[in-house]
Amino acid sequence: MFAKISVRHIARTALFAATLTIFALPSIAQGPLGEILKRMDNFNKGLSSLKSTVTMVKTNAQLGESDTNIGTTSYLPKTGKRPMYARVDWTRPVEENIVIIGDKYQLFRPALRQVIEGTTASARGSDKVGGALQFMSMSKEQLKTNYDVRYIGEETISGGIKTFHLELTPKTATSYKLADLWVNADGLPQQAKITERNNDTTTVLLTNVKTNVRTDTAIFKLNLPKNVQKVKA
Repeated sequence: MFAKISVRHIARTALFAATLTIFALPSIAQGPLGEILKRMDNFNKGLSSLKSTVTMVKTNAQLGESDTNIGTTSYLPKTGKRPMYARVDWTRPVEENIVIIGDKYQLFRPALRQVIEGTTASARGSDKVGGALQFMSMSKEQLKTNYDVRYIGEETISGGIKTFHLELTPKTATSYKLADLWVNADGLPQQAKITERNNDTTTVLLTNVKTNVRTDTAIFKLNLPKNVQKVKA
């Protein structure tokens, strides 16, 4: 999620990613997977908003190098009356502000006085966290249609958080080949990792999570300077 934007790399998260994927899933009668999905379902049904610190690590498989972004995120799930709303404000290593409404995003780079506009399917750089967050809006029907879900086991992630690791394999061809989720005891997907077909990965971790706090949709509007340069992705 960094400096380049290319339509050849489709956004799939983040928050998301981040950020972090909350599915409304059917309960399975036996085994740990059924209980995990039930907790996720309950968490999803009770979620009206989410705010947290977000850490994103992008790893280039060919070079073996990683870049890390740190910031904050606000999220409103999709409802019958509105699309998904998400905002990410990166503070390190550089300041960037990203707003995602539905499948459209704006990425503002204050240092360059530049705003990039496009769809999540064209995201390449630091806006890619929106792809992770989009998992949160998936319905039970979408998940059942598009993924095979497998329970990997219990794992402890950064910060000593105990989670259940799930692996999602797309049933049809996508720009990525695998998605992994780490779900905490409350049913919140605390971490998500997307593995692209070239084996590059994007990992989004949520910490200091606050849920169901009052969140005005006005915060999802960027305050852009008058002379900002607009670029289409």
